[in-house]
Amino acid sequence: MSFPFQTVALIGKHKNPEIIAPLLRLGLYLEARKLEVVVDCLTAENMPEKKYTAMTMEDIGRQADLAIVLGGDGTMLNIARKLAPFDVPLVGVNQGRLGFLTDLSIETMLKTLDSMLDGKYVEERRMLLYVEVLRDEAIAFSALALNDVAVSRGVGGNMIEFEVRINGEYVYSLRSDGLIIATPTGSTAYALSAGGPILHPTLDLIALVPVSPHTLSNRPIVVGPDAAVEILMHRTAVARVHSDSHSHLDLQENDRIIVRRSPHEVTLLHAADHSYYRMLREKLGWSGLPRNPAC
Repeated sequence: MSFPFQTVALIGKHKNPEIIAPLLRLGLYLEARKLEVVVDCLTAENMPEKKYTAMTMEDIGRQADLAIVLGGDGTMLNIARKLAPFDVPLVGVNQGRLGFLTDLSIETMLKTLDSMLDGKYVEERRMLLYVEVLRDEAIAFSALALNDVAVSRGVGGNMIEFEVRINGEYVYSLRSDGLIIATPTGSTAYALSAGGPILHPTLDLIALVPVSPHTLSNRPIVVGPDAAVEILMHRTAVARVHSDSHSHLDLQENDRIIVRRSPHEVTLLHAADHSYYRMLREKLGWSGLPRNPAC
């Protein structure tokens, strides 16, 4: 990673006019620090004036030293997948509530960035998953996922049936509403609501979390980063495979879904005082021990 940063890309939540004012404020601040500012093409379409050079994501990936994403975790997930092959570090600024990935607030972003651009930041490398669906031995679908790959039944559908193999070895057959294959980043997303474990984001692990399994003995399991997870569909009804709840494909019987770690990673930059556990407390509503009024 180049330091000090020279070219900074600003990327806003698409079609959200509320992002423009803080984005312009951020652009002026970066210019005052003698940095080159560019914006992505979709954000540029919503700006009242063409103040900064508009670039495609590919050009941002090739030319930017840093990308600042204004929006929510969903926006960050989308941008992270697109920029992961270019290894551009990302900073997330949230619109409202603290996010798992967008942990700077609009109100304090300039003060925090002042310190970060001086080199006072925490760097995290996050693993991604790569999924492909083989249908009649041809690739019918492929995508990257920062959070998770999920196989699930459609709305109103019956339970789906499939078998799971890891590195070619049969693990189990399952009747359920689905299966989530999650990264540590995604362990606090869909997988958490299905009863999966919370994994520290710096770990290189993959969690397999059944969704409402027919047999209660089917529990989440965690495997290493070299595991290749294969799902063979037996009964699909209206089943789908999702990547980060974004890209999806309707599944057919005998489809093979293969999920493995991607060679790409995402680099997130946080403020120097960033605490993952403090963020968990705030996001999940954890509190201290209950007080005994008699004491």
